[in-house]
Amino acid sequence: MAEDHESMSPTKIGFGILWPACWTAIVVKSVFAVLLLTMGLVHFEGTFGLAFVMLFFSPVTVFSIPLIMAMFGAHFGEGIGLEILFWLSIPVDIWALGLVARTFFLERLRKEPPDALGLAIWWRSALVGAFFLPVVWGMVSFVTDNAMTASHSMAEMESLRHITDTGLPVAERISLELTIWGSISSAVLIALSLIGISILGQIIRGMAIESRPASENYQGLITRWDLMRVPTDQGLLFTSLAGVGIVFSLMFWSILPVTTPHPHECCKKPDVQVEPVLKPVESLSSSAQRVATLAAQIEAMEQQKVSTKGQKAKAKGKTQGGATADSTAKTKP
Repeated sequence: MAEDHESMSPTKIGFGILWPACWTAIVVKSVFAVLLLTMGLVHFEGTFGLAFVMLFFSPVTVFSIPLIMAMFGAHFGEGIGLEILFWLSIPVDIWALGLVARTFFLERLRKEPPDALGLAIWWRSALVGAFFLPVVWGMVSFVTDNAMTASHSMAEMESLRHITDTGLPVAERISLELTIWGSISSAVLIALSLIGISILGQIIRGMAIESRPASENYQGLITRWDLMRVPTDQGLLFTSLAGVGIVFSLMFWSILPVTTPHPHECCKKPDVQVEPVLKPVESLSSSAQRVATLAAQIEAMEQQKVSTKGQKAKAKGKTQGGATADSTAKTKP
């Protein structure tokens, strides 16, 4: 059994500590990230999306990200919140690495965890990441650019263009190019990541070799694992966590209304007047009044029309009578 612990691969050791530590620390760092995003102090860009989701300011990126930004001109985000989040991530990563590494040393390596184990692993992982991740960034970028160029050339090959009369359709061509360069870049990234994890695992294994073996048997180790997870003062821990949660919740809700985005003046919707509530009795009475008013107007118009016709008939009769008298006077000798 001891031989199995001694012969554990460096990659397995590095992955067994980094991966749980990342997910242990991400719970705490997410709170700070949400608050900083709510206050508008940091704005992440799409280039940083992959590293932000996968590593979330892992201890191996704390020094490498500024170096990558300086060396390659990469622009991961804007705002002072990015620097604040980096500084806040350091104690959280040290705590997470110490918690996970102590358990890993006892459970998997059967070694007594040395003092300040989290700090020792943190500065070693940060130092390795500061030198190794810029190399990974440059190599993956170089391979990706060349793979994209090669995929464009392959998509324009005559043998592929003869598949249809007009060449490859747009959707199939995009899928072919994405599959070619995406597979190559992913393979290179995975291989380099495994090399980096193996380097860190080799460093941690060297620390474990220098540590003294655990004196307890397996039952005693289980008891120590359980006691490590049980706080000495549970009431104080619960009160502290509840108080911190209430404070952060009040901060979030007090900041959120100020930074909530509002529509621009050019995009405001027109004001819509609310239609009045339909009242049947009032509607019927108003309709009856309108009908009566219209009937009176129509009757007045008819009377006016009749009187106008009568006046016209009288005027016509007078005109005809005058014309008859004139004609009679003209016919007399």
